[in-house]
Amino acid sequence: MRRKEVGYTIIELLVAVSIMALASVAAGMAMYQVFGGTEDNNNCMTALHQVQNAGYWISRDAQMAMSVNTTNNLVFPGFLHMGWTEWDDAGTPTYHLIHYSLENGSNNLYSLKRTHTISGGSTEEAMVADYIFYQPDTEYSSNSSYNNPIIMVNITSIFDDTRESREYRIKRRSGL
Repeated sequence: MRRKEVGYTIIELLVAVSIMALASVAAGMAMYQVFGGTEDNNNCMTALHQVQNAGYWISRDAQMAMSVNTTNNLVFPGFLHMGWTEWDDAGTPTYHLIHYSLENGSNNLYSLKRTHTISGGSTEEAMVADYIFYQPDTEYSSNSSYNNPIIMVNITSIFDDTRESREYRIKRRSGL
């Protein structure tokens, strides 16, 4: 009599190795997607944040604007100029001038700078966005235009190979 042999057959081993290989390939693909997707997602979020930040500041100022001058009428690096007058309780006017300009550029990517001058005196400067694409007469170039009472601003940000664009249509406040 033969003793019963203990072990696996060759077919059982081949099935087990095949399952392990498929599981390893699936895990490797998942890891690649997670790490590769994270970098792409970070690039997209960086570009989107720049566009949204520029849109926020421009929208905020444009709603107050009484006078508007856009890229159509400005010389580079001018991007958008706006102004308005504010009166206090005594009837004394305070004049506000806002200048958006493109600065520190290379490869058609610039920083969008906001300069706020109050009654010809104090001046506040802030960089509101980076990686702003500006190349006149190209499809995705950032630009601004004005058709009373609507100010249209197209902002494009490019970070690495990721491009985000938004169009803002801002209606000035009524009664101006």
